This record gives sequence, C-alpha cells and structure tokens, in this order.
Amino acid sequence: MSHQYQRVIIKIGSNVLTQKNGLPDGARISHLVDQIAAIKKQGREVILVSSGAVASGRSLITIDEKVNAVATRQLLASIGQVKLINTYSHLFEKYQLLCSQVLVTKEDFRDRMHYLNMKNCLEILLQHGVIPVVNENDVVSVTELMFTDNDELAGLIASMLNAQALIILSNVDGIYDGDPKTPGTKVIERIEGSATSLASFITSGKSQFGRGGMLTKSHMAQKVAQLGISVHIANGTRDGILTDVLAGKATHTHFVPNKNTSGKKKWIAHSENFAKGVVKINDGAREVLTSQKATSLLPIGVINIEADFQKGDIIRLIDEQGRQVGLGIAEYGADKARERIGQKKQRPLVHYDYLYLNA
Repeated sequence: MSHQYQRVIIKIGSNVLTQKNGLPDGARISHLVDQIAAIKKQGREVILVSSGAVASGRSLITIDEKVNAVATRQLLASIGQVKLINTYSHLFEKYQLLCSQVLVTKEDFRDRMHYLNMKNCLEILLQHGVIPVVNENDVVSVTELMFTDNDELAGLIASMLNAQALIILSNVDGIYDGDPKTPGTKVIERIEGSATSLASFITSGKSQFGRGGMLTKSHMAQKVAQLGISVHIANGTRDGILTDVLAGKATHTHFVPNKNTSGKKKWIAHSENFAKGVVKINDGAREVLTSQKATSLLPIGVINIEADFQKGDIIRLIDEQGRQVGLGIAEYGADKARERIGQKKQRPLVHYDYLYLNA
C-alpha cells in the first residue's frame, strides 16, 4: 500500500552515513540524495534530519588522543558540519534543488518564542521548495543539554511541523520480534497503540557510532505515532529504501498513527523535561480530566502548588499519590494559583486547549 504523505521528515542515522572505519560513506549519501530528489519530484515536502558531522570531521583532521572526548566531539562536529552541508549542497545541485542548514539545540524547544521562530524558519524554507538539513548543534550542546540522539530531534521536528510521516533510517530492517541474529526472527511490520511489551525483545545494543539504541527509537516512535504522525523505521543501507517505504514495498516497521492533536498540545507533549511548576490535584479533578469530556483544570480541583511557576510556563499535574496526570500551560502564576486553591467560580489554571494528558 503506497502512502500519500505530503510532508515527510527523513532522519538518517550516523550508522547509515558512516563506514566501519568511522569515515563518511560518500556513495551511500549520494544514493540517499538521489532518492530524496525523486520524492521531491512527486510533489512532497522533505525535511532532512541528518547525523554525520562528527564522521565528516574525522575525514578532515587527526586529533591527538590526549584531547578529551567532549572537546574532540566539538572540534570534529564544528569542522565536519561544514563538510557535511557542502556534500549535501553539491549533491542536491545536480537536481537543481537547494538545501539549507538548520542547527538546533534542546534550548530551542524549551521556550515557546524560540520554538515558534524555528517553526517559522522551517515553514518559509519549505514554502520556497528548499530542503532543510537539520542537525543538533554539537558544538554548543554538551552532556545534559543534548538530545538523546537525532531520533528525538526528528520526532520534535515532525510534531512541530505537523508532518504526516517520519522515516527513521538505521542499519537494520526495523524492530524485530527477538534477537535479529537468531534464525527465524522476523521484523514486526505493524505496531499500533502503545505496545509496551516491545522492551522485552529489543536488544539494548547500540550501533557503533550512534547514540540511541532501538529501545530509544521505539519509545520515541510510539510517542510520535500517538500524536497522529506515521513513523517508519527502515534500513538506510538498502538501495531504494526511501522510495520503497513510501510505495509500501519495503520490509520495515510501521508505527500506525493514533489521533490528531493540536500543534500546541504536540509542543506540550514533548516538553516534559522543561516543566517548571508542579501542581497537585485531587482525585475528583483527575477523574474529570481523564474522562471523555473535554474540561479545563479549575482551582477547586487543586490541593497544593508544589513548585513555583509563572504565567505561560509548562506545569506538571500530579495526583494525590504523586503520579503524573498530564502537562499544561499555566494561565496565571503560582502566587495567584495558591490564593485560589479549592475555590469555586475561578478562572481555569490550565485551559483545556493547553492541556496534554498522559495516555
């Protein structure tokens, strides 16, 4: 079954773009660009999230082994990013296609203003037929500020741009129903809903050059699919893989999308790490919020303000047992919220439109 996606995010992992010796695989990159050009010709919009800066840097400079790992990464990424984007630019030129560089950090998703600026930048590039090449800015992102890997970044971009599909290219055919090295193990071709049992048969082994293993990929894929976006995990080292996935011909894992969610809710859903405040609600409020009826969180359902916040901050809602119920944007600050705890006929603390409930 072919897929009629209009806007597609394609994430290419370092294990696809890199040879065994750690240097870039020029032939593979060229073949992927050929396919992306073919997809563009079909009238689709493509955003490319590409790893490979560090590998590209490795091809240009030799570093003394005494230099620490973080500094080495920064050096290789900074030099390599220029080489990587030039490689893409040169290859796309053959098809009269323009690509652009978009470097982002986790901080850009933390703040609604930054987030909207980035979204607007990507939208204007797409309107002009440009292929944005997005990568994490490894030069300034170090340790705790980093994304888990580019899969997480690709998921955030997919939900930010309301894409219909996210294709993640790795060096395996998808998610298997056991250890891929064991005979008789098969690729799980369709995953619907929240398949929590996945963890039991995904090996935690990471690819040699990548940061995220299959487990990370599948968790992220489920989250993105729940936001109404189709996710495909496929083998980027296979010829014709992108066009085959879109034509419904390739063996791979497809996470079937759930329901559509508003853009703001998508942003909130991915903002768990950035929540400032914590608000404890009573069981009655939890039941109302998690029922089928669309409702806002009113002060009458609040028991306690556990961590401060200001108007517009993302706050975590927890129940009486301390379990997270959801995330939302505060309509007013913690001081006002404290004054109104338990009161009737007060303005909602979190409006329904800005409320994301945990599945």
